[in-house]
Amino acid sequence: MTTINTCGETKYSPLIPAVAAICTAKPGECIKIIMDDVDAFGDLKTYLSEQHIGFREIYDGDRMTLEFTIS
Repeated sequence: MTTINTCGETKYSPLIPAVAAICTAKPGECIKIIMDDVDAFGDLKTYLSEQHIGFREIYDGDRMTLEFTIS
């Protein structure tokens, strides 16, 4: 499983490493993206839904995690 942790990222949008991981993943690869930016988390969920990629949401305090498998 590839894990991308964007918590505390302030130099650029947390979506950049998240989308980069999705674009470079091989079919069957599991990805876990951890965020603390509510807006970026919502945008990523919308993107995954538009791409017909099912995902699991996990909430832990200020951290939000999406887990999914690239098909």
